[in-house]
Amino acid sequence: MKARPLKAPPVPPHPLYRPESDEVVWSGRFALQIVRFRYLRSDGTPSRSLTWELWRRGQGVALLPYDPWTKRVALIEQFRLPALAAGEEPVMRECPAGLLNVGEDPAEAALRETEEETGFVPDRLAPIGEYLLMQGGCDEKMHYFCGRVRLPEPGLIGVRGLEEEGEETRILVLPLAEVAGMLARNEIRNVTTAMLLMWLQLNLTRLDREWMDA
Repeated sequence: MKARPLKAPPVPPHPLYRPESDEVVWSGRFALQIVRFRYLRSDGTPSRSLTWELWRRGQGVALLPYDPWTKRVALIEQFRLPALAAGEEPVMRECPAGLLNVGEDPAEAALRETEEETGFVPDRLAPIGEYLLMQGGCDEKMHYFCGRVRLPEPGLIGVRGLEEEGEETRILVLPLAEVAGMLARNEIRNVTTAMLLMWLQLNLTRLDREWMDA
């Protein structure tokens, strides 16, 4: 019997979940399962049999580098094939982000990804929360953070990325007010970066007070 890929474990049991079949149909970089199941409705009766594709991406992290002394943030730009497939501009403006290694602490992963993609090393972290990105078809759960850094003058700072992953990230330092304008005009087109920037705007006064006093 063929061993089940580690990246596609069975869906955990739950009182509402009635599994019927579970097949791993792809186990490349990420796994894809075809799951046939029923669930219990609010009145206690079972649903009809459903067949769903389940994309297994696991857990990830994203961090917004913020300089409270100069009111600047650091973002990256990189090519995204799915954005192009969706009819969007493929070079997306984003926060540093990545996937957790097995057993890795989310805060440590956020620091690792930020250093790999920008070269900046935050000295303080503010946890934002944990969120599902595509609960209708994917198990990916993201851990969001804001990190305190001292940022240089605004502009294109350089290019980084892991060569073995075919990655190229252009590092941008921008005034927060300028990025807030982009957000208001719907020019930030990915939900993670938009959400982290919204969080920063909501928590700016408190964060400045805590981080500038330390």
